[in-house]
Amino acid sequence: MASFSSNLRTVEEIFKDYSARRAGIVRALTDDVDEFYGLCDPEKENLCLYGHPNETWEVNLPAEEVPPELPEPALGINFARDGMNRRDWLSLIAVHSDCWLLSVSFYLGARLNRNERKRLFSLVNDLPTVFEVVTERKPVRDQPNADSGNKSRGSTKRYSDGQVKSNPKLAEESYEEDEDEHSETLCGSCGGKYSADEFWIGCDICERWYHGKCVKITPAKAENIKQYKCPSCMKRGRQ
Repeated sequence: MASFSSNLRTVEEIFKDYSARRAGIVRALTDDVDEFYGLCDPEKENLCLYGHPNETWEVNLPAEEVPPELPEPALGINFARDGMNRRDWLSLIAVHSDCWLLSVSFYLGARLNRNERKRLFSLVNDLPTVFEVVTERKPVRDQPNADSGNKSRGSTKRYSDGQVKSNPKLAEESYEEDEDEHSETLCGSCGGKYSADEFWIGCDICERWYHGKCVKITPAKAENIKQYKCPSCMKRGRQ
């Protein structure tokens, strides 16, 4: 069963717990997959996959006490082992494991305030999901969307190579691109369509997106801008 420490108080401590449990589960579904597969005997009772804070994993029965000390993983993962394609079975367990990891983190973070919970999720979201690792899928980048309503648009200013400024950990990842999905995103200055090979910057006030060249902002200059106001918003602000 999942081990639990009541001493976790800060965002960093809870994220460290999340990362370690995630590492254990990833190992079970990748490096140790043959061992994991063998332990999930369909003839046994309901089994769960646990990740532990020491980066180990365990296949075991669920907790007997109700309610359990921590949220429980998906029950009975062993029953479908021989009735599904192995890869699909592992992918399904990966999805449920992602859900469990999030539920444990936010259970531990129940006493965090709003900003701390937001920061915790941001840290978690910077890591590829277990599902992405197991299926070898590359995370798809967020694209500028004038209608998204994201008030922290300034934190997603883009470089010409499409990397996300607020996610340095993801800079080493390569991403898939879907131009058609974002073909309706237009530059607020010239009206040109979004292109992944050009630098764009989002206004934190009106949330419209602009070619960097149209508003005379370079990637280097964007590094030093905490809140970007487009020319239209700057003009309205002076009125």
